[in-house]
Amino acid sequence: MDELDPLAGEVRFDLTGRSALVTGAARGLGAACAVALARAGADVALGLRDVHTGARVIEAIEAIGRRALPLQLDVSRRDQIESAVARAHETFGRIDILVNNAGIGPPNLAEEVEESDFDHTLNVNLKGTFFMSQAVGRLMIRDGGGKIVNLSSQAGFVALPAESVYCMTKAAIAHLTKCLAVEWAKHGVHVNAVAPTFIRTPGTVKWLEDESFRQELLSRIPLGRVGEPVDVAGAVVFLCSPAASLITGTTLLVDGGWTAR
Repeated sequence: MDELDPLAGEVRFDLTGRSALVTGAARGLGAACAVALARAGADVALGLRDVHTGARVIEAIEAIGRRALPLQLDVSRRDQIESAVARAHETFGRIDILVNNAGIGPPNLAEEVEESDFDHTLNVNLKGTFFMSQAVGRLMIRDGGGKIVNLSSQAGFVALPAESVYCMTKAAIAHLTKCLAVEWAKHGVHVNAVAPTFIRTPGTVKWLEDESFRQELLSRIPLGRVGEPVDVAGAVVFLCSPAASLITGTTLLVDGGWTAR
């Protein structure tokens, strides 16, 4: 038997020649992930709840020299999932990467949650993630493999007041990630998740402007800072890269140490 060589092999984060589809890509984490994937070499299809948004993201990707494909995609609608996935696959020839970023988290006390609010959150966060994964997963199985990264949250691992429904969906996404990873591993499809802490985005700015909220938040994060979109995007690129070729079924917490306490 040949002697084992610890210097053999190459660690690669390059995504040149790959194509990706990112949901909820108009702003915030979705936009950051889309641009980060392009910087790593991928062409990117942008899933947009309103296809007329996302011009700044498209411009940024094209400035890098990669292709950007805007798609009308409300993940709570099966018809839009099917049409968007079909168009991305037709345009790029395959979908190597799916980032299930689209999600909502309207705060509400558990005793005040209406059925319509409950259904809407599950339709976007959980049902949307499942059926996006199914639609793209079928193609990845046929085409010989791929990488799926779901956006969970630290809220799937700790209880957050007034976020019971959101927390439930994010916990479910972490477990769905394991289920799909085990089922599709034999097809070369890797399924992982990223679980961020509170990230500074257009949707969270109003909370961070509340100094008492901000100080309470920082007291729970051992690293002592709020996350930035690039913190999450870096984890996503890693999980989509050849460097993560032996990783599947895991949820990577990007939480500054919150859940380590």
